[in-house]
Amino acid sequence: MTSLSTFTEVAALAGDPARAGMLHALLDGRALTASELAHAAGVTPQTASGHLARMTTAGLLKVEKQGRHRYHRLASPAVARMMEGIMQVTSGLDTTRPRLTVGPKDAALRTARTCYDHLAGRLGVALADALVRGGYVELASDGGLVTDAGMEFFGRIGIDLDAILTRNGRRSARILCRPCLDWSERRPHIAGTVGVAICAHSFAEDWMKRVNGTRAVTITPKGQRVYREEFGVHLG
Repeated sequence: MTSLSTFTEVAALAGDPARAGMLHALLDGRALTASELAHAAGVTPQTASGHLARMTTAGLLKVEKQGRHRYHRLASPAVARMMEGIMQVTSGLDTTRPRLTVGPKDAALRTARTCYDHLAGRLGVALADALVRGGYVELASDGGLVTDAGMEFFGRIGIDLDAILTRNGRRSARILCRPCLDWSERRPHIAGTVGVAICAHSFAEDWMKRVNGTRAVTITPKGQRVYREEFGVHLG
């Protein structure tokens, strides 16, 4: 069971504005340098180094070395879910206050974005709805599964789930499919192995592209066609 001291330590680390900015910058699943995270948080490189060291020691981040460079990424999907959960809670607080005007960056994030390693926003929720409606995926409150028709569907669009689930002759322990409550849409999108596979395949097949400096993604003309014809998703 998590101790109260550990809980308060993690909460304090995530609650600092600079550290929160770094964690948010890493929510797209990529690894960034200390300089890039310093820029994202609006602090000096020296200050960023101290913050990064504390979050790494606490287990929120992990460091990967490549040559002379050190890259930081979220330690696990659980950290990403924690951040998304906080965003979901804060988005629903104090509804009596006037809402801020939504800017272009916010609108792009709500349309389509990455949620660590899977898709979120209107696109993510629409894909989840389409997969359930087509009988390819079944979602419950705490998990989900891919049907036989779903395995065939994913194979047809180029996603071999059997190959993804099998590593060195052994089945992966990762959850095949689970709902992840979308903080902006307030409805579930798909996470787990299936969510990761859809996201990775969408990038690999040029169905969408990253937007620099944000978690937002843009859907390419090819992606618009594929999502419409294969999934039945129309974002307009």
